[in-house]
Amino acid sequence: MMGPAHSLSGAAAWLVAGAVAAAAGHPMPWPTLVVGALICAGAALAPDLDHKAATISRAFGPFSRALCGIIDGIAHAAYKATRKKGDPRRSGGHRTLTHTWLWAAFLGCGCSAAAVFGGCWAVLGILFVHMVLAVEGLLWRQARVSSDVLVWLLGASSAWVLADALDDPGNGKDWLFTQPGQHYMWIGMPIVLGALVHCLGDALTVSGCPILWPIPVGRKRWYPVGPPKFMRFRAGSWVEVKVLTPVFFVLGGASALGALGVIG
Repeated sequence: MMGPAHSLSGAAAWLVAGAVAAAAGHPMPWPTLVVGALICAGAALAPDLDHKAATISRAFGPFSRALCGIIDGIAHAAYKATRKKGDPRRSGGHRTLTHTWLWAAFLGCGCSAAAVFGGCWAVLGILFVHMVLAVEGLLWRQARVSSDVLVWLLGASSAWVLADALDDPGNGKDWLFTQPGQHYMWIGMPIVLGALVHCLGDALTVSGCPILWPIPVGRKRWYPVGPPKFMRFRAGSWVEVKVLTPVFFVLGGASALGALGVIG
């Protein structure tokens, strides 16, 4: 899928998680719901850091472009080192390492650890990165005609305001993990969810997605998971724009009302 659909699906996924949490007796305070949805929207772009034309690879200027080249090289090396006889040869790393459950877990655990042990500045850094990505994904038309600096300023100011809202007692920094020293441990959850939703979205397209790696399937270690061929579509096609995008809007809106207790 394309960037906007990925981000929208990520936001919707966290709102669904909020509705499920409320039904299970662990309702999210509104800042956790909002911040988590925005983080998840941004994280849903992160797996495409292995592609130089992707939104995330352009989002932070020369830094993200350089990081894209490094990640692409690492992903390609991992593919070559672990491929089985059934896996085709390839010249790049797109839709390999960063499109797996293991990478999603690595990012989520890493960000949770950084938030717990790094304190407020680590939380602000995580929020800044994901707020910028959320703007690039959800407000992509406006972001395209704005300068990078304006998008970064919006991301930085949003991160500061939302971190301040979360930090107030009862507003969500200790949601789900309440013991001393566990504040913001939940912050890795929307990052994992966003990356996995991205992979599931790509699995619906014609190329599939090797989300199960390194678990082998038959003669392939990089098995492209996906539905039957006739159910797949091309990225950016009418199915994505006319069908899935409205579904994500409706699902996210209904789930938000459920998460906030408006409907039950």
